[in-house]
Amino acid sequence: MKEFELAEKIGKPLSEEKLREAACKALGVKPQLLGHVQVVRRSIDARQDILYRYRVQAYRQNEPFEPYKVDPYRDVHSATPVIVIGAGPAGMFAALKLLQKGLRPIVLERGKDVERRKVDMAALSVKGVIDPDSNYCYGEGGAGAFSDGKLYTRSSKRGDIREVLHQLVAFGASEDILIDAHPHIGTDRLPEIVKNIRAAIEEHGGEYHFDSRVTDICRDESGFTVSCGTTEYHAPKVILASGHSARDIYELFFNKGWAIEAKGFAMGVRVEHPQWMINQIRYHGKYQPFMPTAEYSFVQQVEDRGVFSFCMCPGGILVPSSTEDGTVVLNGMSNAARNSKWANAGVVVQIEPGDQPSEYTGPFALMDYQRDVERAMYAYASAHGGKHQLAAPAQRMKDFCRGIVSADLPKTSYHPGAVSAPLHELLPEHVSMRLRRAFPQVDRSMHGYYTNDALLLGVESRTSSPVRLPRDPVTLEHLSVPGLYPAGEGAGYAGGIVSSALDGINCAEKCAENLN
Repeated sequence: MKEFELAEKIGKPLSEEKLREAACKALGVKPQLLGHVQVVRRSIDARQDILYRYRVQAYRQNEPFEPYKVDPYRDVHSATPVIVIGAGPAGMFAALKLLQKGLRPIVLERGKDVERRKVDMAALSVKGVIDPDSNYCYGEGGAGAFSDGKLYTRSSKRGDIREVLHQLVAFGASEDILIDAHPHIGTDRLPEIVKNIRAAIEEHGGEYHFDSRVTDICRDESGFTVSCGTTEYHAPKVILASGHSARDIYELFFNKGWAIEAKGFAMGVRVEHPQWMINQIRYHGKYQPFMPTAEYSFVQQVEDRGVFSFCMCPGGILVPSSTEDGTVVLNGMSNAARNSKWANAGVVVQIEPGDQPSEYTGPFALMDYQRDVERAMYAYASAHGGKHQLAAPAQRMKDFCRGIVSADLPKTSYHPGAVSAPLHELLPEHVSMRLRRAFPQVDRSMHGYYTNDALLLGVESRTSSPVRLPRDPVTLEHLSVPGLYPAGEGAGYAGGIVSSALDGINCAEKCAENLN
């Protein structure tokens, strides 16, 4: 087998004839001696001509080629149960792995199924009504189900990402995600995929229980009893995949004396540009309508802390991501077509334990700090003319960097609306300072990015969990609770759909090893 690169202008399809001709040349063989040929990666190169660059694997006729196959799911109707708390990426893929291992997943989800969840999110955006168990963070599919479905993780250190990508394709995602450098599924397509995953789990004998907020976890010699109000579930093992905002789960652990610790996270703003502007910047003025909607990412270092873009949504919209009353939190999402007028991204500053003011102490120090900033955003917007309960404080980019309250604001995709505010003062000083220094620096590599036509809205604070549930690095069991496997973002071991899914898979494998 030989791997080589091939380039083709965007808008011109890569023909099978050209692909096989290039493969013959790379291998130095005649067409009749060529075996399997496959594209394994596709990326955009906009440095000069706008090109797709393909990474291709070519096999000679006598070389064996084994296509990747997902392990089959077993019938587990009468198998040993394992409780999975949470139906986000970590919980869903843990449950699928349990099926492959011959174990019966019992999935407990505090929120609603993905269809009913849409109704609550509409009420959140339109009326500002927050259901603490069903919103953009909680419910079937987790936070990732309504945030574009970006699958950017390509690192293999957590596991084989093909296991996640191939299963997503099997449940309805486009095969493009198998090769794209920056794959995404789209908010409009993810709910159907999530439903298909649930259907497969139930068909093979697994269980789903919605509207089932966990209120207690007890362990004895026979295993675990997990309570959801007055309903109890029993199993020898538990995989905990409750998500990065499940404060009640952290408090449950703290009150039981189980190990829990503060963990670094990131905080900043949501930055919204007109999408045409990002298209022109990224394609160096050569953008054409047939080209993919442009995206961006960057990392800066400002006084020993990272400042970076997060969850970039090209052709997307901003959405309210609050999980409790009296707070304002923003996130972004895109449909598969990425065809809105706006581009948005979180631009956030790394925060480590010790960066917070001295009054915040203990394992909840950074979570309390996070909540108080979210409350400050709500209080300011409410007191300064916000017409919607979840109106967001906002400021033009250059005004923010110069410390000037914007006289007016550009149009925004954020349905609850924006209120002109001194974001440079509402944000913690060490966050504001680093953002103000970073934006002009970004303009050096993305000329035109630093503009007063860009709108900053606060706050972007749910980048990852500010709490970690420590676990044994080998067994992946919680240090205080053998048989319980903290997984995904909520446990503090992942960030994003793919890394969370891989962590759920790893925990399910360890759980199966232990049971067997």
